[in-house]
Amino acid sequence: MPRGKYTNHKGRNRKFTSPEELEEQRKQEELKQKWRKEHGDVSSSEEEEAAKSGSGDSSEESDSDEDHPTKAKGVSGLIEVENPNRVVKKNKKLSSLNTLTAGEPEKPQLSRREREEIERQRAAAAYQKAHAEGKTDQARADLARLAIIRQQREEAAKRREQEKKQKEESTTKKR
Repeated sequence: MPRGKYTNHKGRNRKFTSPEELEEQRKQEELKQKWRKEHGDVSSSEEEEAAKSGSGDSSEESDSDEDHPTKAKGVSGLIEVENPNRVVKKNKKLSSLNTLTAGEPEKPQLSRREREEIERQRAAAAYQKAHAEGKTDQARADLARLAIIRQQREEAAKRREQEKKQKEESTTKKR
């Protein structure tokens, strides 16, 4: 007697097919397909099964697929919808490929952000070059500051030397 109010009858009568039976069924299907191929009694659904299992000639089937376009399933054949996210493989002509390789190759299209980043890098490099040559306002100000500092240091060095000489003279006078 089940505990509780509700009972679940799912899975009571489950029957699993043994691997031996599955193998037996597969062998029988292969034998039927061989017999039908020999007698030329192959239907289209069996050809598809043969193509999936790999027992048929792949070159013959690929030729027949190219001749007949695939039939659209459901209402997709009735409604023409273009998915912008779907990437369609575009075939390139050999002549256009040769012109691209012979001449200058096509530059890849960059996004706006990538173009702006490249422009920023170029501008920064040009600024650093001009700064190193002393052509920018900031570089001129830095050079002027450096000149003032050098002048102050030279004056300080001269004062120190004069003080040193005065000390030497005062020491020699005392002796």
